[in-house]
Amino acid sequence: MITENIKEVEKKIEAACARVGRSKDEVCLIAVSKTKPVEYIEEAYQTGTRDFGENKVQEICDKYEVLPKDIKWHMIGHLQRNKVKYIVDKVCLIHSVDSYRLAEQINQECIKKNCEADILIQVNMAHEDTKFGIDENNAEEIIREIAKLEHVHIKGLMTIAPYVSNPEENRVHFANMKKLYVDIKHKNIDNVIMSVLSMGMTNDYEVAIEEGATHVRVGTGIFGERDYTKK
Repeated sequence: MITENIKEVEKKIEAACARVGRSKDEVCLIAVSKTKPVEYIEEAYQTGTRDFGENKVQEICDKYEVLPKDIKWHMIGHLQRNKVKYIVDKVCLIHSVDSYRLAEQINQECIKKNCEADILIQVNMAHEDTKFGIDENNAEEIIREIAKLEHVHIKGLMTIAPYVSNPEENRVHFANMKKLYVDIKHKNIDNVIMSVLSMGMTNDYEVAIEEGATHVRVGTGIFGERDYTKK
């Protein structure tokens, strides 16, 4: 089932790209494997999938130890400063940096481990109280501060849109994210690349792609509903 689901998601990505004149190669599919067992990830891996997203540090650490080392792990959940040391040298991209203090901690751990960290700045574009992320009005100021950190490299932006029954309702948030992304890109800030726009999940990734997403995070659409009773 996982193999078929991935093929279906890839078809939808291709169709969404075609609708707005983009190449499918411009979009990276991140298979969100949080709470899912290793066997599920292995099946997805057999399809050629190499980008996997996790919400929890412990899950990344556990899965990192037993799965192939060419997997690119994405930290997509809220990251506590005291957990940074466990994953800073294991993940290819931290999507959820929402403060200077967190970025500073990442930088400090990179110095200790003699590594570099690629990060995205999480923006709470829909201003939801239940979501983490900076306000878009503070984005440039915070990005300029974080960009001064030597071992941390800003690669772009991330947002988590509201869960809605009609994905079209999130188009405005994705369009506003793209505008912010382009605005910051044009500032040409040192140590800021702005090549990644991570937005869109199972429910709304096609709309996100139409509005410019470069990375989409799909869990349920690939692995089915999550079972939170399993640890």
